[in-house]
Amino acid sequence: MQTKILISGANGFIAGHTIEATLARGHAVVGTVRDPSDLSKTAHLWALTGAVQQLTLVAADLTDQDPFSAHVDVDTIMHMASPYAIDVKDPQRDLVEPAVKGTLSMLRAAAQSRRVKRVILTSSMAAVTDQPDGRVLTEKDWNTRSSLRRNPYYYSKAMAERAAWDFVEREKPAFDLVVINPFMVIGPSLTAALNASNRILVDIIKGRYPAIMALTWGFVDVRDVAAAHIAAMNNTAANGRYVCASDCMAMGQVVGLLRECGYNTAKLPKIDLSGPLGTTLMRWASCLQPAGTGSYLRTHLGAVPNFDNSKIKRDLGVAFRTPEESIRDTVADLERWGHISR
Repeated sequence: MQTKILISGANGFIAGHTIEATLARGHAVVGTVRDPSDLSKTAHLWALTGAVQQLTLVAADLTDQDPFSAHVDVDTIMHMASPYAIDVKDPQRDLVEPAVKGTLSMLRAAAQSRRVKRVILTSSMAAVTDQPDGRVLTEKDWNTRSSLRRNPYYYSKAMAERAAWDFVEREKPAFDLVVINPFMVIGPSLTAALNASNRILVDIIKGRYPAIMALTWGFVDVRDVAAAHIAAMNNTAANGRYVCASDCMAMGQVVGLLRECGYNTAKLPKIDLSGPLGTTLMRWASCLQPAGTGSYLRTHLGAVPNFDNSKIKRDLGVAFRTPEESIRDTVADLERWGHISR
């Protein structure tokens, strides 16, 4: 029987690259999207090599009562559909409920299938930590500090992944669960759509950051995240959670790299507020930002992530691109799509 994979949220940033890699290996893919007939959201998928022969797109909405049961005659499921937004009107309705409900709907559907052997959940480092504190983060760490008021997006990712592990422990389904926890995902895009992580680079280049702040980001290339999902599918020994991140770069380092690349040097931030006094000022100024952005700044200014990615390298053989390489490739792609210029 042909290997067949269900990928939810198929028109997403990570999902598109994963579908491309999966089709390249000759697998059949069933991708879920809200509206398969909306070519403005799906044309890039149909343009992938092998898509006409091996790709099927079906309708599914995370808020439906049972969006996935009709589509689980597959060998592997990659559940990637989940809302990603920092500022929302109602965090419970807009973030937590669809993330948790969608995850449980997928797991219940998988448990009813006689064919599904593995479910791979795309979680996030947001489920590992709410506020880096210098400790070396591993797969054993959990975000226990986020709430509907404090980093609600982080809260939604932690709640959804907790719900998944609780389901497996309680129901003991025939499939096994593997979770990928990426840090900030950047990289070339298959579409002109601008994802939230790449937008940060666009905003820096266009002068929307007034100063260099004490922000340090953990980066991972979208192509490496896709490779991690493929490896998790193919390696029968894969188990548990996987920290999926390459390395960290401070905002000042990112700005320096962008200046080196020649992008909008006149608009790149020049004032350095990454020191103790500047960080205090930025924390105060964060109170004037929308709730989600303000909460993020207050918990991340001055916080430097530290993590151990040895498990994913050892178990899945993932070799990460450096953040510098990923940023260079990303801004070149952003220029290609017309989002930025030199």
